[in-house]
Amino acid sequence: MSPELRFCANLKWLFTELAFPARFDAAAAAGFRAVEYASPYAFSVADQQHWLSNNGLQLRVINTPTGSAGTLTASGQACHPHSVAAFQHDFALALEYATALGCPMIHLQAGIRPPEVSVDHAFATLCQNVSDASQLATREGITLLLEAINPQDIPGYFLTTQAAALSVIKQVAAPSVGLLFDIYHCQRAEGDVTARLRQYLPWVRHVQVAAPPDRNEPGCGELNWPFLFAELQQLNYQGWIGCEYRPQGSTAVGLDWLLPYTTPRK
Repeated sequence: MSPELRFCANLKWLFTELAFPARFDAAAAAGFRAVEYASPYAFSVADQQHWLSNNGLQLRVINTPTGSAGTLTASGQACHPHSVAAFQHDFALALEYATALGCPMIHLQAGIRPPEVSVDHAFATLCQNVSDASQLATREGITLLLEAINPQDIPGYFLTTQAAALSVIKQVAAPSVGLLFDIYHCQRAEGDVTARLRQYLPWVRHVQVAAPPDRNEPGCGELNWPFLFAELQQLNYQGWIGCEYRPQGSTAVGLDWLLPYTTPRK
């Protein structure tokens, strides 16, 4: 029997018509059992624990901290050779939040390669930072995720293909490091999503979805979503699927695409 697909709401992208604390209520009311969001750092741990527990929600993934928009660190700095201490500080903060919030996964953002830094130097820096972070994460039972991001959305991001992300994972060779497979980014950067899911699934710990080309809800756009979701079931994918998309209208109204794949929350 194929496993039931489990979807979590990305609260950075969904229910944005509401203030952040109210998004937890809305996600639970819409039937979600879990959430994810990139940055928990603007809110206290105690507040987030309250928002999660009051709604019976799990937190599945957070990201490592980033710099201000428009800066070289806006997508992280794990591949920056001259920012190792800053990365270590950021990761310690991410680990503190993840542990306190019962979040089992941290997306470790590789960052944009500085123009004066060679590809080899950036790769070596990223591998060392991931390796060091994985030792700390393992002690807390937390998995680190690496994600390939398409170069149209984040020009210069160091990891743009599944193969590139996997090369770091294999180099580090730590069981606590896996792949975040984002179907939207994969399609925009590489295409051939189904074949890549089949190829990389042994390393996939989390999946995210949005419909290319405009990053809207699944069910629109250029991909055959029923086929892809059936493929995940055929591949016996056991993890969660993050809904990291830009709703075309109201989030709640646009959730009809989920009905064939989920059972009502009791």
